[in-house]
Amino acid sequence: MSEHGHDHAEHLPVTEGDEPVTEHHILEAAIRELLIEKEVIAAAELNRVIEALETRTPALGAKIVARMWTDPEYRELALKDGKAAAEQELGFDLVQAPDLIVLENQPRLHHVVVCTLCSCYPTQVLGASPTWYRSKAYRARVVQEPRAVLSEFGTELPNDVEIRVVDSTAEVRYLVVPMRPSGTESMSREELEALINRDSLIGVTQATAP
Repeated sequence: MSEHGHDHAEHLPVTEGDEPVTEHHILEAAIRELLIEKEVIAAAELNRVIEALETRTPALGAKIVARMWTDPEYRELALKDGKAAAEQELGFDLVQAPDLIVLENQPRLHHVVVCTLCSCYPTQVLGASPTWYRSKAYRARVVQEPRAVLSEFGTELPNDVEIRVVDSTAEVRYLVVPMRPSGTESMSREELEALINRDSLIGVTQATAP
């Protein structure tokens, strides 16, 4: 884990526009075709994996967080073994997925996720990563000036709140648990899930107040 201490400026793209084809996309396609040609993997098997991943959305991560907010025993499991907790709540196998570490925001501690080397992301529980998460600008700036970046997402934190930047890797992914908004004590788990969006699960925003 790495620690580093709403005007969307042009050096921090946060829109979801079409992403241009890059050398990485071309290389990925070439490797995929080569693996299929050499029969290392079957095209049908690959398609099944892709189709499964395409069904993954931030709603899965929201289910995990809402249950943590309402189930103390499940919360303890999630903080101890994020992958096991995700499998229990979501009902599918994550044995091939990277380890999942669940980080809980607190009144004086706020986590935000980045992948400084590439764009590692908890796809299994959040679906595809947003374009801005993969941008070089976000990956560099959130480490250097996290408070300023969060401010550009509309997240203003008091000066006494520590911002902890966590760096994903090929082996480890992170899921942020935003603080539960006040006034939600009587809400059902399904109602709570609606307050949790993708950006709050990465840590650039907070859960939505009811």
